Amino acid sequence: MTGYVEPAPHEFAVNYLFDAHGLAPFFAADSEVKAGGGSQRSEFLDQGERWTVTLYYQDSNIVHPGSKLPTGTEWRLDAMREFRLRVERHEEEDPIGQQSFNAHLTPRWQGMKTKKNDGSVSEYSVPHGIHEAVNVKIQGSNIEFKRYGELLQSAALAVGIRADYFADPHEYSNVQDAERYFRIREDASGPVHARDGPIASMGHLLETDRQGYRKVVQNDDDDHGRNLPGYYHTVTLGPRRVREAFPDHSLPKEIKHYYAREALSQGDDSPLAHPKVGVSYQVSRWDETLGVTPADLDRLERELDQTVLSVLADAGLDVAPGQGTGPFVSDAYFEVETTDNGPEPVVLDLTHIRSTQESVVIRHLADGLSPVQWESLQTLVTDGGVVSPRNIADEHGRHVESVRRALRGIDDLVVREYAKVSLRSSYVAELVHDAVKEAEDAVKRAAETGAKAIRVAREGMDETMSAFIAWAARYGVDVDDALNQRDARMKLRVGEPGRETQLAIKEGFRIWKDAGLPTERFRAAQVRFKDGSLSDAWRYLKLK
Repeated sequence: MTGYVEPAPHEFAVNYLFDAHGLAPFFAADSEVKAGGGSQRSEFLDQGERWTVTLYYQDSNIVHPGSKLPTGTEWRLDAMREFRLRVERHEEEDPIGQQSFNAHLTPRWQGMKTKKNDGSVSEYSVPHGIHEAVNVKIQGSNIEFKRYGELLQSAALAVGIRADYFADPHEYSNVQDAERYFRIREDASGPVHARDGPIASMGHLLETDRQGYRKVVQNDDDDHGRNLPGYYHTVTLGPRRVREAFPDHSLPKEIKHYYAREALSQGDDSPLAHPKVGVSYQVSRWDETLGVTPADLDRLERELDQTVLSVLADAGLDVAPGQGTGPFVSDAYFEVETTDNGPEPVVLDLTHIRSTQESVVIRHLADGLSPVQWESLQTLVTDGGVVSPRNIADEHGRHVESVRRALRGIDDLVVREYAKVSLRSSYVAELVHDAVKEAEDAVKRAAETGAKAIRVAREGMDETMSAFIAWAARYGVDVDDALNQRDARMKLRVGEPGRETQLAIKEGFRIWKDAGLPTERFRAAQVRFKDGSLSDAWRYLKLK
């Protein structure tokens, strides 16, 4: 089979709400638990697989309603209980014991009250339009997302509860957590979690410096303090920033590279010695919900799969190995198999985003910032709290309207929302910080580049030239040499050979052409790597 390797499901959590049969599922669970002396246990088959199910109960903080509910239904139960179904793949088929889920069944009715730990009582908020219902909260792992509903019905039936009670989830049902993952060879996963790899770059380039939600974690020590590069690296992006990298995506996500806690104690032949690269849905990072219909779950799986495939591809890993398993490692729940039905990876053009943000900063330096704009940037890079136009005005003795006008003139550097101001990304913040603070090393180049940008602007060259100057500053190109077109070959100083270098050179060539400079001069440039080895720019321009 040809195609891309298919990720495996990992964590999954969902809230199912069933109201078609009112509280009948709850009463049925109570009856079966009593009939079994406190629990029921059974087995069933699903898709040829053996599963076990245990029905049991727990105490509840729901206030006993008395003999009749506020909805009018008679209540004949003496004790308030909630019920759980523990569903597991049979141990003979799953010796590791991690393909399972737990379903927590609780009643819902209008006017229901709950008691807190401090003894206070309050009415529980039941959605408008729900008269009586049961909520089933499922948390599981290593099961395909669409199978949970079917397994719930089969498990209920196996312990004497009608399956059709759980056949029609209410539209308020929603997904709470979901992850899809690959397991990658330890010696191949470094580019994923590298400091300039896709995980770090997405957090660096795709979030404002203080607005919205940005979380980048780069932890290279395990829980025992032992060094393990890439032990836990993650980036979490909200819907707006996800769309910058994936235009047709909207679900907030966390992308992560992580090892098992016991990874360092495993032999090389153990899958646990190798890391996972996964993508999970982050329900807390937006104000919307994701339902549980087949279309909703298809959307969820497609976005997660495309994201994790794209991250691996951006790191230079072969996500469609023609022979063998490529960089992948099979484990108990992830089999290295390819599919023609999955989504294709998206090119994460992070090099282009980086170059664009650099050129924006350089262009504003070249065009000249007004005193109020400069003061605003100074405040943004030195104040770590919430900053508003009023804060900036008060700090520098300006009128707030002057500050607002100044900020409108640098809209491509800042984001203005709800009387708050932030720099457009943490990367832009670093560039602006360098310019403001004039630190010695990195900023010396920025200052020199800014001076050259000003000279170029004064000579009347096209605006695209500032984009080239920003790119040249990043890759060590002598701008005077490049523009004067002397006989000596132009030189590009880059890091390590690889896809990142290829993308950087291609991006530079695009900017070079946009600036109207002679293409043959760029093609003939000499590429010098960090280790001192040499190559030619044209070789990288030919690569796909």
